[in-house]
Amino acid sequence: MNYYTVGKIVNTHGIRGEVKVIATTDFSEERFVIGNKLYLFLPQQSQPLELIIKSHRKHKQFEMLSFDGYDNINLVEKFKQCELKISEEQQASLPEDEYYYHEIIGLNVLDEQQKEIGTIKEILSPGANDVWVVKRKGKKDLLLPAIKDVIKSIDIEKGEVVVEVLEGLDD
Repeated sequence: MNYYTVGKIVNTHGIRGEVKVIATTDFSEERFVIGNKLYLFLPQQSQPLELIIKSHRKHKQFEMLSFDGYDNINLVEKFKQCELKISEEQQASLPEDEYYYHEIIGLNVLDEQQKEIGTIKEILSPGANDVWVVKRKGKKDLLLPAIKDVIKSIDIEKGEVVVEVLEGLDD
């Protein structure tokens, strides 16, 4: 089964088992609903720990969560720096022309003449739009803004993205 990260536990909060989470999902309001199931991956554990959300609140930039059966700081201390994930079945379907990061990473990048440029190795989210990092053979990585002027088509089935490398992007 595939799992996808929705947050990272960065610290505990108080003595009643609450944890501070930095969300890595665009859907935190849906992911952190009381009663939802999350999976925690502890170091040196082959199977994830299944957790049910007992409480959720926002505090500054953090999602504050507690879990059923974990009502003491001593029980959640070992969760620090661990990732919270959801299973593949828990992913909501997206509107047309919207994609999860894991669907984009690994796609082959072609220019409009079908010449191969490289492979998308990661996605950065620095501000107004995402930036796709394209690994190229024998050259430094190419940074492509994920905007309509650059990204011409995405074909998940074929594993390809067709792009127009605008002047100034490949310097």
